[in-house]
Amino acid sequence: MKDEPSLLRLARAGDAGEGPPQPVDLAERVRALRKARGWTLEQAAQAAGLARSTLSKIENAQMSPTYDALKKLAQGLDISVPQLFTPPSEAQVTGRMAVTRSSEGQAHPTATYEHELLAGTLTRKAMLPYRTRIRARSFDEFDGWVRHDGEEFLYVLTGRVRLFTEFYAHVDLARGDSAYYDAAMGHNVISISEDDATILWVTSRD
Repeated sequence: MKDEPSLLRLARAGDAGEGPPQPVDLAERVRALRKARGWTLEQAAQAAGLARSTLSKIENAQMSPTYDALKKLAQGLDISVPQLFTPPSEAQVTGRMAVTRSSEGQAHPTATYEHELLAGTLTRKAMLPYRTRIRARSFDEFDGWVRHDGEEFLYVLTGRVRLFTEFYAHVDLARGDSAYYDAAMGHNVISISEDDATILWVTSRD
């Protein structure tokens, strides 16, 4: 049983199919960086030590800035010069956000865990957060180790759990305890409290 990899596959559905990155337009890049900071042309020009008219011409592709101007612009934006020519990880700053009310996550039950995926309305997340009720009471309930790409953070919400990892002795965690580990290392979690324990899991999308 591969509980966590199946969650990653579920969350990644529809993520494929992007083409190669497009060349960066310096004028558009500078404008996007300025607007992402909520700056006016005047504010950005002052931060960079450039004339407002010079910055306006750069943003409207009416002039090719000198290297000295690029250095000033990068310093004013608090980035490196190469970052002026590097496409952002997202096409634009979207300010996207998702709120998941209690018990309104996407249910994904398995024989050992009862997962509730959070922020399910957002695609292409850098992290995969989910709340999990731990049903398993013994390591033998798993079909071997769970392992997948990325890193993982575990935070105990209720009860007590035992975290088994491939290269370490198992560790018992109580409410408020947490663990951060390489998810490619085999790992399994069982509940050792009277009731099923609940944890918050956050998995990176590496």
